[in-house]
Amino acid sequence: MTLHPVHMTVRLPTAALLFALTASIGLASAQERSLPDIGSSAGSVLSPAKQAEYGAMVLAQLRHEGYVLDDPLLDGWLSDVGQRLASASDRPQQAFTFFLLRDRQINAFATLGGYVAVNSGLVLAAAREDELAGVLAHEISHVTQQHVLRGAEKAQRESLPILLATLGAIVAAQKAGGTSSGDASSAALITGMGLLQQRQIDYTRDNEAEADRIGIRLLANAGYDPEAMADFFQTLQGVVRLNQGDERSALPPYLQTHPLTLARISEARQRAEKLEAAHLPLPTTGGSGGNPLLPANLQPAGDLHPARGDTGDFPWAKERLRVLSAPTPAQAIREYRQMQSRQALNDPQRYGLALAQLLAGDSGAALQELTPLALAHPGNLWLQIATGQAEARSGRIAEADRRFEALLARRPTQRALALSYARLLTERGTREAGQRAVAVLRPLLATSNADLPLQQIYARANEIAGDPVRAGEAWAEAAYLSGRPEQALVQLNNLKKRDDLDYYARARIDARIAAITPTVLELRRQGIHDEAVGGRLGLYAR
Repeated sequence: MTLHPVHMTVRLPTAALLFALTASIGLASAQERSLPDIGSSAGSVLSPAKQAEYGAMVLAQLRHEGYVLDDPLLDGWLSDVGQRLASASDRPQQAFTFFLLRDRQINAFATLGGYVAVNSGLVLAAAREDELAGVLAHEISHVTQQHVLRGAEKAQRESLPILLATLGAIVAAQKAGGTSSGDASSAALITGMGLLQQRQIDYTRDNEAEADRIGIRLLANAGYDPEAMADFFQTLQGVVRLNQGDERSALPPYLQTHPLTLARISEARQRAEKLEAAHLPLPTTGGSGGNPLLPANLQPAGDLHPARGDTGDFPWAKERLRVLSAPTPAQAIREYRQMQSRQALNDPQRYGLALAQLLAGDSGAALQELTPLALAHPGNLWLQIATGQAEARSGRIAEADRRFEALLARRPTQRALALSYARLLTERGTREAGQRAVAVLRPLLATSNADLPLQQIYARANEIAGDPVRAGEAWAEAAYLSGRPEQALVQLNNLKKRDDLDYYARARIDARIAAITPTVLELRRQGIHDEAVGGRLGLYAR
């Protein structure tokens, strides 16, 4: 299993328990260091449905602890890149879910069910979208080649609780790579994790080579630059040179489980050159390199010269992520001022500064920055949404509504657009605004039920629109997606007690209770329990 650390302040099991779980996995890995033969039973112990269930649980529990960065624009961009790569793999039927973590450490990992996490720091370290695509291609290959599944099934055969061990490995690896020493138990955990990570590295060296080889071909098949993986390796090598020191924390977490050598960089470069020499046909992105999912009148501006295969959204995504991953909007503003002191900000950086000002409550300054940018890039959705938000929060409600309504008329099911407008509408708190927000969100419900921001905004919209039953169902769904299925069951059972439910509402609620109950039972079996149902919020092992 390829797990790489993320930054967490956890309320998970004690350090001693985490060490016992993760060390057990490490010892098991040390005993079996070669890839299974062709004809391996991988997949026979954990069905695809069970893999997807565990992956969803990992995502939900990471959300529960506040480490997932849920943002409609960034989610859509990352999913576009990831799904494009996944569809070009040798297992296009494998479902994938890509999500961002707030932490600025350079890191990424794949877990069961095709769930792939990317730290904000990795995106910020990349120079272009192709380099990020190289990391995603590598992690996708770990899934398609069943490296993740083999590790999980071995853990299950040894009677380890897979979900708890997975979360424990993520948390413990972060503790091992962080700067805080903690108490004596944490110190022992760090020492143990150093040995565990080395064993994982030894075990996964063949897996890493295979993921590189297949990932590079995947990059080319998806239309990205196959040399981008080697380019990013060199970027990481530069980070290592800047952070040279005796402490393990000087090494980016991604390299603690993805060891980087000159030979690995050279091999990646040679494989890419062979692919290019073979003149593999590369898919086009439509138009002049724009996003094929966007209509012609909403293509990203072409003056940023997107590279081969690039969606053209990377510079805007990178700056939005810089703002949303900063500890506070004020700190993000200071970061941009420092950049500005060295050289003039480019347009995506100006967008980032304006976004930080908007989040800091200075909507006037944000609008002053955004207005000329929106005029210069009229088809840029990132700018159009931010400008509409700044207009609304500056009191120019009618202008904001005209902007959003015009955009929605052309793209009624664009997720980021619909969620952004609905959120603005719910901020007004009027019944009429709530009803309009419900109408804006309704087209997304058929295909996006497992969407936390959608359920949260839909719940609030129904509240102010005067539909408490729909609001209650949506709040329960939001609790479930946030890693609180027990709370979701409590909310649904309370909702069932209402005397104004019609037949259809009662049937929906009963069906959802029946669907969520097995998840709660599985979490209990794995040793994870939500204490909020009986008191203080947190997770503990039984």
